[in-house]
Amino acid sequence: MRVLVVTAVPAERDAVTRACPDGFDVVAGGVGPAASAAATATALARAPYGLVVSAGIGGGFRPAAPVGSLVVASRIVAADLGADTPDGYLDVEELGFGRSAHLPPRALAAALAAATGALCAPVLTVSTVTGTAARAAELAARHPGAGAEAMEGFGVAEAAALHGTPVAEIRAVSNAVGPRDRSAWRIGDALAALTDAFGKLPPVLESWNGHD
Repeated sequence: MRVLVVTAVPAERDAVTRACPDGFDVVAGGVGPAASAAATATALARAPYGLVVSAGIGGGFRPAAPVGSLVVASRIVAADLGADTPDGYLDVEELGFGRSAHLPPRALAAALAAATGALCAPVLTVSTVTGTAARAAELAARHPGAGAEAMEGFGVAEAAALHGTPVAEIRAVSNAVGPRDRSAWRIGDALAALTDAFGKLPPVLESWNGHD
């Protein structure tokens, strides 16, 4: 099965590529959901794939996803695509404009999490990275059980859905979701965890092979 892996930046792409065998095409599609959707759609228009994986580093929701851990998405959620109202936040589904989440194949997500030792939980896609405790608490309350926050997964998933291709998301946690403290970031450790995770993927994908 041919697999397309979409990361945001070259450092993530290189971390994935170090562990990927033949049959994996890895692209750095850019930061944010729009760039990632465009890159994914372009790649899918050029060649057929059996699976698309959004991959990279991200923030983890404490205490479930500590720095250095992995999160495999059970849901890929557009966490800030909607409207603020006097009665609270409304996502695009509640507004009647579309969908706010994609569901990776359940069997695949569970198998990926088991093989890599990852938490299987919702991964939130945001256009603005969380930098305060109040915002972290708001997202956690709005999306109970969320494991991680990143900026590309929903864009990748939207493009994959348009092409009828299954999607997954894997995030290595480089920092906690909350107050922005660059001294506490562990990007190197997260990239190493990402490489290790992708080294364990081929047997999982061979067993899954498109069946939920």
